[in-house]
Amino acid sequence: MTTSRISRRARRALATALAAGVLAPVALGAVPAAAAAPAVSCASARAGLAAKLSRDITAALKGRKSTTAVALYDRTTKTACTLRATSAYDSASVVKATVLATLLRDSAQHHRPLTRRETDLSTAMITKSDNNATTSLWKQLGATKVKAFLKAAGMTHTVPGAGGYWGLTRITAQDEQRLLTLLTAKNSVLSDSARSYELGLMHRVVPSQRWGTPAGAPASATVQLKNGWLQRATHGWRVHSVGAFTGKGHDYALSVLTQDNATMNTGIGTVQAVARAVHRDLNSRTAGHPR
Repeated sequence: MTTSRISRRARRALATALAAGVLAPVALGAVPAAAAAPAVSCASARAGLAAKLSRDITAALKGRKSTTAVALYDRTTKTACTLRATSAYDSASVVKATVLATLLRDSAQHHRPLTRRETDLSTAMITKSDNNATTSLWKQLGATKVKAFLKAAGMTHTVPGAGGYWGLTRITAQDEQRLLTLLTAKNSVLSDSARSYELGLMHRVVPSQRWGTPAGAPASATVQLKNGWLQRATHGWRVHSVGAFTGKGHDYALSVLTQDNATMNTGIGTVQAVARAVHRDLNSRTAGHPR
């Protein structure tokens, strides 16, 4: 039997197997194309700023193994940037800002001020990221009230953690940005006093936890933030930071969520690289006008 006849028979057999679905097309040596990484998408009313932010955030993430989600909005320049903004992440302690907002809305609906106990728990929860305080308030509110707040706030992709595991609430950068928007502008969901109270606590976060989105922020800005960090068997460390930057001409918010970090410090480095790029571009007098 000749080599050419063997080759023809082999080709016919392979074609028959493929047609019958016995062999996958990869048997032909085809390699599936890797999914393209999502690109940073920006828009701005200031000429050139969107392109600069997109370029600089992309550069900040280059070579990093973190899977990162970003949401940014600056009211002053009407600038918005997103990256994986609707992808879900385990919240870790970032959800504590939502817990406090839920408590404040609930107390307002019942026309009562916070009790001394609630004030103490809220302060510990936000300024020190105290887990026991959070558990107490989470149990007090219950999933029903948390879900009611999420619906009112328009945080449609956030799913409260089951079984009391508030740190496993599933969040998105888009929804975290929505919460920051409610905290920094007048609205019908949170009263002015509630917004002021929560931002005040976020401004008083202890120094050891003031990493993340404040990196590179101008000294003239008032910084309000909440961070979260959690290690799990899959996707490594989750390291998140959400921050609002206001006062003296500043009016913007930034949410950065990360996972697949080998260490907590790796995640912090990723968040801060993005933050530095954002603060530099938004606050440069030549922003939008590259040299």
